[in-house]
Amino acid sequence: MSGRRHRCGLPAVRPRQEAAVIRRGTTMLALVLPVLLLTLFGGGPAQAVGYRYWSFWERDGDRWTYASQGPSTARPADGDVQGFRFAVSVDSQDATKPRGTADFAAVCATTPARAGEKRLALVLDFGTPADAPSGETPPAPRTACARVPEDATTADALAAVAKPLRYDTNALLCAIAGYPQKGCGEQVGGSEQTEQAGRPGASDGTGTTAAGTAHHGPSVGVLVAAAAVAVLGGAAIWQARRRRS
Repeated sequence: MSGRRHRCGLPAVRPRQEAAVIRRGTTMLALVLPVLLLTLFGGGPAQAVGYRYWSFWERDGDRWTYASQGPSTARPADGDVQGFRFAVSVDSQDATKPRGTADFAAVCATTPARAGEKRLALVLDFGTPADAPSGETPPAPRTACARVPEDATTADALAAVAKPLRYDTNALLCAIAGYPQKGCGEQVGGSEQTEQAGRPGASDGTGTTAAGTAHHGPSVGVLVAAAAVAVLGGAAIWQARRRRS
């Protein structure tokens, strides 16, 4: 009889244990979930830091590629097309490409070839008012055909057609044709200040930037939070079932 009473009493004890485990799991969720949410959403969206500078580009067929070396060391060949764009960019992946005509035959049509010299087509894009330093207005984009000695660098070609140039103490190109009048690669606000028009794939192949591309769907942080909640809740249920068995 006592054994039967003992067995009959077990179900009365286990629900209490199960309830206690569930309460502990619920309490844990109540403590951890606000911290997760605050960590994920409390700080707001981060903004990338940009820099205002002249980027240097090379024409490869019908597209622009970011130059692998600076204009003071690059030695282009006769018939090459190179470009410069003034804009606010985070890095080379975010840099905005030059706009305007980028065809050697068109740019150098009125500049005849000479023995011992080479011709380079230069595309100079002074950017937009949104990217201009305070109080300055960017000149209109233009092209120029530089005829220079065969061993000349891009910087030499630029100096032949777009003076005055300005460099900083580290040989960073700061100004072309006197623009901008001041500043050199200074840090500015986030990437939202960069031009949003002229995305990759535009039919005219003008300006482009990788910044501002929208990504839809849940963020990694949201998925991590959801997974953490699921794990905590599952642990409470598992412990309750384990005690029941």
